[in-house]
Amino acid sequence: MKAFILDRYRKKSALRFGDVPEPVVQDEDVLVEVHAAGLNQLDSKVRDGEFKLILPYSFPLVLGHDVAGVVVRVGRNVRRFKPGDEIYARPRDGRIGTLAEFIAIDQADVALKPKNLTMEEAASIPLVGLTAWQVFVERARLAKGQKVLIHAGSGGVGTFAIQLAKHLGATVATTTSAANAELVTSLGADVVIDYRTQDFEKILSGYDVALNSLDAKTLEKSLGVLKAGGKLISISGPPDPAFAKEQGLNWLLRQVLRLLSSGIRRNARARQVDYSFLFMRANGEQLGQIAALIEKGVIRPVVDRVFPFAETNYALAYVESGRAKGKVVVKLKP
Repeated sequence: MKAFILDRYRKKSALRFGDVPEPVVQDEDVLVEVHAAGLNQLDSKVRDGEFKLILPYSFPLVLGHDVAGVVVRVGRNVRRFKPGDEIYARPRDGRIGTLAEFIAIDQADVALKPKNLTMEEAASIPLVGLTAWQVFVERARLAKGQKVLIHAGSGGVGTFAIQLAKHLGATVATTTSAANAELVTSLGADVVIDYRTQDFEKILSGYDVALNSLDAKTLEKSLGVLKAGGKLISISGPPDPAFAKEQGLNWLLRQVLRLLSSGIRRNARARQVDYSFLFMRANGEQLGQIAALIEKGVIRPVVDRVFPFAETNYALAYVESGRAKGKVVVKLKP
């Protein structure tokens, strides 16, 4: 089958278009014909080798963490899905590879595609949807009446997170450029901070939760907007000891991550704020709950551009440019 292939870690390198064997379908797997694949900053970070210590992959590797498509075959233990089902998924770490004509995915990572979305729209959801869900529903336990700050509100995670936080009853502040203010307001943002002309830490205070997806400087400043007992959750690092334990990393890596996160954890404790790093995990059950919200019209996808499969490298470069509003998707099937 045709796929876009990574042969070795290399920053800013183009993926190779070529042939790889069709996936082997294990007992718990569904074989999916890929109709569309969403792209994420995570794809470029894996390509660049940023996660090679905590997510070791062997080469050649097919990238891609988001998929929408049709089930064509199921393993002998699969009961939840059948050939012909339209699904969407974020395959688990170690089994990524949606930038290909077919992918085998554990049924536990899969959900039926929202009926009111196209394949391209559905492919834009899994990674960012699960990230926002695991930040606000699982980790923060966001409640009605609380206040949340979401950085980069016009990005892939941000556009979904704003809508989910509003659904949960929170007051939402977000940072973005003035050009994207109308977009984030339409998604439900109550307070919009132009990061180019305004200092969010001088405007906001008394917040319950802050979601950081940006750099270390923004992470540190975010402490200042949170009240005592607040939660600072970062999806861009630095990883903390709890994450290292969850991943089952060896003693040396655990010590490295402890050291890397020591500064922000120390500063958070001084302000009586809880800091944690979240690396989202695949979860088909949560995708099913997200699909229900989408079908009710609570959350809508935000797709910036759809590229043909042949232009995958151009699509990945566009994601890396940081100019996309919402998600970028690659389309394999008409």
